Amino acid sequence: MLEQLKQYVEEPTLLKIRNIILIIVFGYALLQLVMLVVRRLFWKNLKQQSRMILSKTILYTGFSIIILLILKELNVKVGAILGAAGVVGVIIGFASQTSIGNIISGLFIISEKSYEIGDLIRVGDKMGVVYSIDLLSLKLKTLDNLLIRIPNQTLISTEVTNITRFPIRRMDIDIGVAYKEDLGKVINVLKKLATENPNCLDEPEPLILIKNYGDSSINILYGLWFEKSNYVTLRNSIMQEILNAFREEGIEIPFPHISLYTGEATKPFPVEFNSNSK
Repeated sequence: MLEQLKQYVEEPTLLKIRNIILIIVFGYALLQLVMLVVRRLFWKNLKQQSRMILSKTILYTGFSIIILLILKELNVKVGAILGAAGVVGVIIGFASQTSIGNIISGLFIISEKSYEIGDLIRVGDKMGVVYSIDLLSLKLKTLDNLLIRIPNQTLISTEVTNITRFPIRRMDIDIGVAYKEDLGKVINVLKKLATENPNCLDEPEPLILIKNYGDSSINILYGLWFEKSNYVTLRNSIMQEILNAFREEGIEIPFPHISLYTGEATKPFPVEFNSNSK
């Protein structure tokens, strides 16, 4: 087989093909070996975002070296190609200033470390888990399993809220009670619920704040501290417990209503409905 191939292909060409194959095989094997060593030595001490950046840097650098060695084996003038690539890069740069702005913004985002892969963040009216941080964009995986791509320039100029950055959070619940209720009793019931719920933290203490007098109720802010992994469990349990406890204690949660008066301070005027009206 090799002898037949030599009849149609010159010897130098066969050597080049052999060398190129060896460069690809050994280059890829060496690249995988480097990745294996890096993972064993440094992976445990790096966060997921740093792992992604390091692995991409190694892969891109390794493949670039392999391509350069192949071009050298083919007697291609690498310097001329790099020079042409530089000129083309300048032209493309002028034509795609938005992309360059996204790359620069991406470098700021990566160095700032305001959020990392796996964090739950809110960007404007969008919320999701950070799926990938790239030079051009950030990718979010929403809670209903959609993928959102947000350009880095947008992130730099938009307020971003990292919901899961810290290990504990406070859940704020707005509660309205009727004006006739004893606020001291209401506060004691809420304190008891926070103490008995296993998902509520004792420190910091729960926040119970009488906010304002609403149109139909006295509004209270009920703030509970919890570990971020217990959000759903606490939310579901405490909402049921508040409703059940208020029912047992006879505490009214009013619905919005409007009273009409004729001018006297306390007496409402009678309203009659005429069923015979056309």
